[in-house]
Amino acid sequence: MAENEFPGWHGTTIIGVRKGGKVVVAGDGQVSLGQTVIKGTARKVRRLSPGGFDVVAGFAGSTADAFTLLERLEVKLEATPGQLARASVELAKDWRTDKYLQKLEAMLIVTDGTDLFVITGAGDVLEPEHDVAAIGSGGNFALAAARGLMDSEEDAEVIARKAMAIAADICVYTNGKLTVEEISK
Repeated sequence: MAENEFPGWHGTTIIGVRKGGKVVVAGDGQVSLGQTVIKGTARKVRRLSPGGFDVVAGFAGSTADAFTLLERLEVKLEATPGQLARASVELAKDWRTDKYLQKLEAMLIVTDGTDLFVITGAGDVLEPEHDVAAIGSGGNFALAAARGLMDSEEDAEVIARKAMAIAADICVYTNGKLTVEEISK
């Protein structure tokens, strides 16, 4: 590692599960710096209410960058009340084209209880095919586990919690201290 190179912040697993008229977003609490756990109880899932319109968002990546994106999302939602898809696309366009925003290193999962999207700095607004979206270092583990549980009788929250437990068992950058938010329309 170069003398002035700071080790990257690793970790996080965020999952969104849509089932039975509800969407649950769950995120672990671990923040790691290199091989060291800095904090185990971070809140990476938040409820936003711009103009009385509820949205749940989870983030992976740099915390400061994610907060910047969440603030921008709130502004977009205030400008387009009740239109999460439009606000998400507008945020993704800004993120991709703005010189300052282009440097931000984070990803978001957002939902209004109906729509479920992953928003990336590449300008993507992705809606999952199988009602499950996951991001972060343990995202693929959680995604696979949740997809395997979607045909079960379990509800969205149970599926999200079980998938996160599996991810925490596999990914060293993910722990089992969850923040869980549920939203429905």
